Amino acid sequence: MDAVVIQPGVEAAESSVSAVSWPAVAAGAVASCALTLVLVAFGIGLGLSVVSPWSGSGVSATTFKIGTGLYLVVIAMLSSSIGGYIAGRLRTGWTGVHSDEVYFRDTAHGFIAWAFASVLGAILLASPASSLIGGAATGAMQAGAAAASQAGPMDGYVDTLLRSDAPAAANAGNAQDTRGEMARLFTASFRDGGDLKPADRTYVAKVVAARSGLSQADAEKRVNDVVTQVKADTDAARRATAQLAFWLVASLLIGAFCASLAATEGGSLRDGTWRRSSTR
Repeated sequence: MDAVVIQPGVEAAESSVSAVSWPAVAAGAVASCALTLVLVAFGIGLGLSVVSPWSGSGVSATTFKIGTGLYLVVIAMLSSSIGGYIAGRLRTGWTGVHSDEVYFRDTAHGFIAWAFASVLGAILLASPASSLIGGAATGAMQAGAAAASQAGPMDGYVDTLLRSDAPAAANAGNAQDTRGEMARLFTASFRDGGDLKPADRTYVAKVVAARSGLSQADAEKRVNDVVTQVKADTDAARRATAQLAFWLVASLLIGAFCASLAATEGGSLRDGTWRRSSTR
């Protein structure tokens, strides 16, 4: 009869407290985001100090990319561990809850704090990016007819194409119109990983021959060399993007694990059961 009386009391005490301490979760997420920003700023400064524009100085591109990926993992481990620990240490106590349930709730607190910090960080990074994109779009609409004269990602390739071997040929035709046409043609052709169509390639070779003073065969060879260089640079950019995405996914998964584990440690310390859980 006494057991029947105690059991409802335990259930009432257990239901009176929420299983999720949102203030603790928010505190851990904010702390994690703040530490991430500090470490990212430090990493940017460190990266600028080790990269050198001179050959034979500084670190290689491969070493820099691997180092950047590992640093992302380190940032995720540190910031997520701190955020998860704060979420577990500051959460409210649960009375009448089994130790296994407490362990699960602490783990969930760490995971929720990591998820909240990830979403908050994405919003903080997306807002400046959206402003920049919106400003760029507005500037492009205001520029209008002067857009062809602005520097673009293909101008370097067009410079190579239209480099004149005969000084007298440099002033042949309208140079600005020709450059704008070539830049638009290259941008449209290689935007989605495509290639110059045979008709476009022949036309470009004729323009190069007329502008540079080269023979048709030499102009076609120059066009092929530049097209090959464009493809190589585009493929390198795609590989770099894929590698960065891989490192980001790895850092996020490791961060989720560290936050959950640190929250269980913080919760155990908060309840005074850390030594017993460690022994177990």
